[in-house]
Amino acid sequence: MPVRNALRGIAKALLPQSAREGIVRLQKKYRLQAVRAGSVEFGHLRRLTPISAIFGMDRGLPIDRYYIEHFLRTYENDIQGRVLELGDPFYINKFGGEKVSQADILHYTDGNEQATIIADLTDADHIPSNSFDCIIFTQTIQMIYEPKLALLTLHRILKPGGVLLLTSAGIAKIGRRLGRDDWGEYWHFTTQSTEAIARETFPGASLDVSSYGNVLTAASFLHGLASEELTAQELDHRDPDFEVLVTLRAQKTAEAGAQ
Repeated sequence: MPVRNALRGIAKALLPQSAREGIVRLQKKYRLQAVRAGSVEFGHLRRLTPISAIFGMDRGLPIDRYYIEHFLRTYENDIQGRVLELGDPFYINKFGGEKVSQADILHYTDGNEQATIIADLTDADHIPSNSFDCIIFTQTIQMIYEPKLALLTLHRILKPGGVLLLTSAGIAKIGRRLGRDDWGEYWHFTTQSTEAIARETFPGASLDVSSYGNVLTAASFLHGLASEELTAQELDHRDPDFEVLVTLRAQKTAEAGAQ
């Protein structure tokens, strides 16, 4: 498979578009596909409903959570000082530990006993500027109808040099019926759109935009299979054409604290 993909890449780079289209026509006419058309065995995947309707949470660790934890583990040294997380301190506790001097929990509405801040990030002037060393913002930006306003707030409330660790759904089932996101799911981001909006809202910041996933993990995640049902090699292979999870590390500049 890697050799075939490499050859395909070489052909794409060297052959003109007309030649590539001609090869595709011949493949269709003489059934010369690597996996012959009509011969694919769907097995358990030939169904109109997912194997798990709740992202695989009933089967093990969801695939997107596997990727989120890999991302946060990569940048766990950033999770220190005063840290803000949404909903509960799960990732603060898991990756911050004794490095965290103060943990704050943001919630959108009243009713969360763990919340220390109640705010709509698109209109949150009551949160002081330059407050947090790190903000953990997982799987939420797609739930905000005006994401640019939310990111401007996150930039404002970070301390100079502070870091935003953000993840967002790429290829994923819509998550609007879990009881915790009743306001809806409006967007699915790509690395390209994530970098574009980050450059607008975090001017001059150091940005690291990336993605996790491949065609197998994308299909598995859509069906609600758990990470334990795939091998580490299958999970960790990255194909930029299949962005299951999009990630952003954005570090606010030291000069931005004067705003």
